[in-house]
Amino acid sequence: MRVLVVEDEKKTASFIRKALQAEGFAVDICYNGTEALTMAMATPFDGIVMDIMLPGLDGLSALRQLRARRNTTPVLLLSARGEVNERVEGLNAGADDYLSKPFALAELVARVRALGRRGAGSKSTVLQVGELSLDTVTHQARRGEVVIELTAREYRLLEFLMRSPGRVCGRMAILEKVWDYDFDPGTNLVDVYIRRLREKIDAEFDKKLLHSVRSIGYVIKETA
Repeated sequence: MRVLVVEDEKKTASFIRKALQAEGFAVDICYNGTEALTMAMATPFDGIVMDIMLPGLDGLSALRQLRARRNTTPVLLLSARGEVNERVEGLNAGADDYLSKPFALAELVARVRALGRRGAGSKSTVLQVGELSLDTVTHQARRGEVVIELTAREYRLLEFLMRSPGRVCGRMAILEKVWDYDFDPGTNLVDVYIRRLREKIDAEFDKKLLHSVRSIGYVIKETA
């Protein structure tokens, strides 16, 4: 699952991110409702964890706008206030679940996992680029009828690229989303893993899907 966490308290956001990543989730973070709306409309997340009290556009307003734009990504709302009226308002705005602060991280993880099950029936769990497919539930990759074995890190890299087919992904973006680095460690880590992926998904096939964009990064796409 790829999850968007929207929380303006950076320490809380970091705790949530680490707890979800420890359970195998891919996690993106933003700190305000406006940015959350932009990211949610641009990226096919499997779930969103969103605080209600956010600077600028608050969580309820962001949620209403998402639903008005027919975005059906499951949303778990967080709030320091636990009044019944607020829970009802959140659910009426289109939330799928509600959790009051403070909360146990184990419960949050369980609820996010439940969001994924809830959303799985409404959209495909298989990413497709040309004849290459990636099942985001079983983590199995196939090129035509050929099953491709991936390590956990290779899977995360391929998933990240396949969620944005045709879009050039820069090295820093890959480091941040696949390795959770917010800095450049000064190694050729990304290039090494790209080479490994190429050997697995392209080497034995005439039509290449994984392409380099000089001085920028990489893109996965089907060419004519």
